[in-house]
Amino acid sequence: MPLEPGLTHERTLTVQISDTARHSGGETLPPVLSTPRMIGQMEQTAHAAVLPFLAAGQTTVGTLVNIKHLAATPIGMTVRFRSELVEVDRRRLVFKVEAWDEVEKVGEGLHERFIIDEARFTARLEEKQKENHRDIIPDQGTEGTENK
Repeated sequence: MPLEPGLTHERTLTVQISDTARHSGGETLPPVLSTPRMIGQMEQTAHAAVLPFLAAGQTTVGTLVNIKHLAATPIGMTVRFRSELVEVDRRRLVFKVEAWDEVEKVGEGLHERFIIDEARFTARLEEKQKENHRDIIPDQGTEGTENK
């Protein structure tokens, strides 16, 4: 079955301490669902929507987010994320994404993903690393870096 506009998917998240702005950004931020975590959940919801329609060896990668974080959600509250596929242009997929907590809409926007061949993508990454003489170091992260 081909991918067509109108495809929807939903998922929920109960906000934990690890999902908050304070957890990822420091004690000066409030203990509410962080914008990056909200956007990540929106991306995952869109990705999950199309997985059953992809051929073996295919996946999707996010290429654009244009999201508004409309309201704060406290720890313990459940957030419902919804994606709707609104445009298919060959391998490019555009989604309308929204999030609601138990009281109100807390986020909305557009998200774009591309269908990729996993083997080809991985080969390109390996070549890029070889060109720069770097070994793959899983989950290296950026903790401890400073703005200069």
